[in-house]
Amino acid sequence: MNEELKVEVNEEEKKKKNWTKRIILIGVAIACVLIYFFVPSVNSFFNEIFRMFASGDFEVVRDFISKYGAYAAAISFFLMIFQSVAAPLPAFLLTFANANLFGWWKGAILSWSSAMAGAAVCFYIARILGRDVAEKLTSKAGLEHIDEYFEKYGKNTILICRLLPFISFDIVSYAAGLTSMGFWEFFIATGIGQLPATIVYSYVGGMLTGGAKLIVTALLILFALSALIFLMRKIYTDRNKKKDAEKA
Repeated sequence: MNEELKVEVNEEEKKKKNWTKRIILIGVAIACVLIYFFVPSVNSFFNEIFRMFASGDFEVVRDFISKYGAYAAAISFFLMIFQSVAAPLPAFLLTFANANLFGWWKGAILSWSSAMAGAAVCFYIARILGRDVAEKLTSKAGLEHIDEYFEKYGKNTILICRLLPFISFDIVSYAAGLTSMGFWEFFIATGIGQLPATIVYSYVGGMLTGGAKLIVTALLILFALSALIFLMRKIYTDRNKKKDAEKA
């Protein structure tokens, strides 16, 4: 009987803590919205960020970050987290810009660590505030697409999706937060899966110049095609295994 009471007390405590976290997050979100609309300098700053990402030009992103001088790395770190929450803004532009500004290996460290921080924020937003909020920040169709991966591959979904460049990094983070997966499982798989792409993008970004857009586009297409071939092969193999199992 005492054990049952302890379980009930623990469940109640978990619910109270979760509601406290929800209230804090909602309060922070409301405060950010109010600041955005009523503080002109903040409004101007974020509007410039949106225009920068919308340009699709890594040089525009690089120039925006570089103008903050000694605070450039901190601004880049913030931008990576911001684009993670405001999915699906293009993160690879930041990776290219970081490598071009700070050198490929320093840029890779900055991009990888800030992407990990952004992934953690998305994971906890989804876990604390639930699916409705995650859908508003991403898309219902996008989350359902990742749900299918979780049904097929379970916890391996994180590692698989991190290696596929055409799958949104941020939507995967939100989707993971809606599962029963533990945070550290998610975090480690994200770190391992994100590292190869970060290194490659950073190495290329360190060599980019104004006339290198075709190279970047070709590289991204190559990554996408390679990942697509891998995915199709995986699906084909799974179907064959299912057919063999049914015959047996």
